[in-house]
Amino acid sequence: MIIKTAEFVKSSGKWQECPEPNIPEYAFIGRSNVGKSSLINAMMNHKDLAKTSGTPGKTQLINHFLVNENWYLTDLPGYGYAKVSKVQRKDFEKLITNYILNRRNLVNLFVLVDSRHTPQKIDLEFIQWCGESGIPFSIVFTKADKLKPNVVIKNVEDYKTELHKTWEDLPELYVTSAEKKEGGDKILDFIQKTNEFLTNNNISFDE
Repeated sequence: MIIKTAEFVKSSGKWQECPEPNIPEYAFIGRSNVGKSSLINAMMNHKDLAKTSGTPGKTQLINHFLVNENWYLTDLPGYGYAKVSKVQRKDFEKLITNYILNRRNLVNLFVLVDSRHTPQKIDLEFIQWCGESGIPFSIVFTKADKLKPNVVIKNVEDYKTELHKTWEDLPELYVTSAEKKEGGDKILDFIQKTNEFLTNNNISFDE
């Protein structure tokens, strides 16, 4: 997919405030500081489309971007903040779950996982919740440039082994590096093919 246009639409504090759900939408989520904004910017070939920060928990609203004037890319707040109050954390969790469960044009959720770490309980629990909730999702390993390729491969295999304990079939897996702009093209290819499928089959999101 060639990115011709990518523009910020709005930030929403409630899922009901999100833009009209009339075109395909693909959301990105992950633990705080997983490199979500950097990956989005690399994919969109835009230095500061999504706001990056060294402070975990910077994204606290649902941010919508219109891409090529025919699909939404959604930047969701991270889960599992360490540096916010329990009340704030519950508010974020409510915002995220309500959006994911109620947004009828959400085609796929990309769950970002830091490739440098062994399988984390919080990521595994979130992935399990997606499965139990019937949410279409993919797993995206980030920051692959921070490790030697063989270590990345091992960490991904460890994740697959862990997931196979409860999953028979695994979702699509992507290995990415925002720094080297690697892997994002495969995600965009998936989005393009999915959008073409929706168009060819006259699938609409109108109620």
